[in-house]
Amino acid sequence: MDLDDIFKAGGTLSEALAGFEPREGQRAMAEAVTSALTPSVAEEYSEPSAQIIVVEAETGIGKTLAYLIPAVLSGKRVVVSTATLNLQDQIIDKDIPLVARILGQDIPALCLKGRQNYLCLYRWYQYRSNPQLSLFAEPWVEKIDTWLQSTKTGDRAELDWLGERSGFWPKVSSHSNHCLGGDCPEAAGCFINQLRKLAGSCRVIVVNHHLFFSDLALRKAGFGEVLPRYEAVIFDEAHHLENVASAFFGKNFSHYQLIDLLGDIELEARAHRPEVVDRLLTLQTGLKQRADAFTQIFPPHPGRFPLESLTQQMPQGTWYAEVELLSTGIIGLFDCLKAMEGQGEVWSHLADRAQELNGLLREIALFIGNKNQEYVYWYEKRERSVALSATPIKVAEELRALYASVNACVLTSATLSSGGSFAYIKERLGLDDVVECRQLKSPFDYERRTLLYLPEVGFPEPSADEFIKSVCVRILDLLKLSEGRALILCTSYKGMDALATFLEMRLDYPILVQGTASRNSLLRSFREETHSVLLATASFWEGVDVVGEALSCVIIDKLPFEVPSDPVIQARIARIKAEDGNPFFDFQVPRAILALRQGVGRLMRSSTDRGVIAIMDVRLYTKGYGRTFLKSLPPSPVTRDIRDIAAFFQTAERVDRSS
Repeated sequence: MDLDDIFKAGGTLSEALAGFEPREGQRAMAEAVTSALTPSVAEEYSEPSAQIIVVEAETGIGKTLAYLIPAVLSGKRVVVSTATLNLQDQIIDKDIPLVARILGQDIPALCLKGRQNYLCLYRWYQYRSNPQLSLFAEPWVEKIDTWLQSTKTGDRAELDWLGERSGFWPKVSSHSNHCLGGDCPEAAGCFINQLRKLAGSCRVIVVNHHLFFSDLALRKAGFGEVLPRYEAVIFDEAHHLENVASAFFGKNFSHYQLIDLLGDIELEARAHRPEVVDRLLTLQTGLKQRADAFTQIFPPHPGRFPLESLTQQMPQGTWYAEVELLSTGIIGLFDCLKAMEGQGEVWSHLADRAQELNGLLREIALFIGNKNQEYVYWYEKRERSVALSATPIKVAEELRALYASVNACVLTSATLSSGGSFAYIKERLGLDDVVECRQLKSPFDYERRTLLYLPEVGFPEPSADEFIKSVCVRILDLLKLSEGRALILCTSYKGMDALATFLEMRLDYPILVQGTASRNSLLRSFREETHSVLLATASFWEGVDVVGEALSCVIIDKLPFEVPSDPVIQARIARIKAEDGNPFFDFQVPRAILALRQGVGRLMRSSTDRGVIAIMDVRLYTKGYGRTFLKSLPPSPVTRDIRDIAAFFQTAERVDRSS
């Protein structure tokens, strides 16, 4: 089928989708993706190399259909990788059925999520048979039994009654650390095994970045694969690739992983002879005490910190002595588990987990002094646990190996450029200068339907003592003009909490604050209560899709520069300096621009939306780099006079009444 027949006015897309309007950007993207997925005759006979294209498709382009339709028409097995489960569900439940109607054909497609989203039958039956279970009122047990009679996937998303932070689900969900593989007595009915078999017959496989890189890491280590062989990959929300790849090509050891292993050993031991229980539980108890003692050598302050700085503050030899004590305890447990292999494969698997944990501990904790320039070593202290990590400073080479392994690769997002340049994203993702980059502007009418407000000359900069108070007062003024209907994006929880406290005593509109309810619950309330105000940070800068009057104002407290004390950010800044680069302009500014563009993008979600974008940071005018930020924003008229906002909303109300 010709693309023109699909995307033109009166074409098959308009017949299948009510209210469809032809968009030149969508058609241009579809053509670019088709070109990448379908090489020319000359390219087929030339030296093999991946066809790579980068497409920035701003809000309103309709990028999902622009890559799904060419993917299906290519006839290749294509993996579509996203950053979020929400987008995965949208693609598999909404977009692919729509493409099937447009093209008039069945599309063998499957959504694969991370293992932890699926119930493990072995762990479930083990949990279900626990004799102590009857001592507790656990209503979900009967619900799971009923659900298992009908579910085809074992996906927790089918359990509407199960809370996002349920402490029950981790006890019965699937994890690679717990998997017995072909030795599992429930292997035949395993949901993950069945899904993987089904994936082998599918042409479109929808995953998230975490699962994709889990598969890539397994292939690299020679431990098999999660996904069937594919010919092309499309990365949606590609601006997240570096962070996700860094996590999966790094190394991690945590107190939680060790305690989880000890809990599984105890559960398994109690099903065996008393002498087995006594021997293992003695070792288990001793190692648990040693693990708890290990966490006590870390400062109590929560957060992420360089590991080397910590070890240098300790008396000479203390760190290595503590690591050796913990390692010796794990080795002793491993030896005991290894000796029990003849009593069942489960003991061999538990022994492998102990050996792997010990290897990770030693590889991270004892490698600090070797000054490996490719990794940054750091720890994260939480309330009752600690995690040690080694994160690659760059993942460009790992990603280049990925590009070379497929015939075609498409990277797309609404935000990939900064200041009109793709230099940052190309450098961080290992893309050559010859890679084609397309920038498709939003079709939305920002010039007539939006207004960008920046504070006037003299408004304090974020470093000033009076900044927080001034921002609180000014945002209150803005919310009175917008009559609520606002999403306020903060760059820190501290700033969000201060603003929430200030507004709750002075504003009559309902105030919703991140952390007081689940994300979905907060967004549902925000949509339903038209004049409410939602205060949020972190993940709410992306993925918030509220169409209509309820979101008529997006307020951002300041430019979203990352905290420079983060050890991974510090290491990447140091590497750029060592290579004679300018880390502020080459790294920090582009990252902040991408984050700001995501936040600003929450306002216009349809062609009929209108509203105000307010950025409470005068550095956009007082600093030279502010021009680069402004150049990256939508073409909204700019004002520094709050009276213009009152006039904007009054005009919008008159337009609404007349229509």
